[in-house]
Amino acid sequence: MPDSLFHPHFLREQIKPRSNLQSLLLMDHHPLHNTHVKLLAFDLLTLTQTSSSSSDPTSFSRNGLLLSRAEAVGTVTSRDLKPNKFLRFTIDDGTGCVSCILWLNHLTSPYFSRRSPPDVRLIASMAARFAADVSLGAVARVRGKVSSFRGEMQITVTDVVMERDPNAEMLHWIECMRLARKVYNVVAAAPCK
Repeated sequence: MPDSLFHPHFLREQIKPRSNLQSLLLMDHHPLHNTHVKLLAFDLLTLTQTSSSSSDPTSFSRNGLLLSRAEAVGTVTSRDLKPNKFLRFTIDDGTGCVSCILWLNHLTSPYFSRRSPPDVRLIASMAARFAADVSLGAVARVRGKVSSFRGEMQITVTDVVMERDPNAEMLHWIECMRLARKVYNVVAAAPCK
C-alpha cells in the first residue's frame, strides 16, 4: 500500500464526512426526519411511535433515528375505494404488507380550506389520478407520511407511481438494504447529546 494512505492528512479527510454528520446530529437536527426514507415493509411495520414536538406531535423511530416519511414498493394486494373520501390499499413486498391511505376529500375537507382553491383543485386532481391508477396485482411505488391508525402502521400517501419495470421491487430491496447498512444504521449509531 502506498504510504500516502496512512498520512494523517489523508486519514483526516476520510473521517471528515462522518464528523460533519456527527456535528449535525449534535446540533439536535434529525437529518432524515422529513426525507422519504426507503424502507421494506418489515422495517416500516417495526417502527416505534414517539412524541417529538408540538409542531409535529407524532413521529416514528427506527433504531433511535427519527423518521416521518417513507417510500415503499410492492404488489397491490387489496383495494377499497370510498368515492370522494379515500382509497385504502395494501402493498406486499415479500417482507410484509403495508396499509396505505390516499385521501380523496380535498374539495370538502376543512383542512384544505386555508389553501388557495386552485392549489386544492390541483391536489384533488392528482389524488384522483393516483387512485385511478392503483389496481390489484400491479407493482406500486408509494411515498408519503408515516402514520398510525388503530394501532396499525400505514403510509398516508402523497404520491403513488405504478412501476412498469419488472425489476423495480427487487431493486428497491437492494437499495433498502444498502441504505440501511451504509446510511440509516450509521446515522442511528452516531452519538447524540
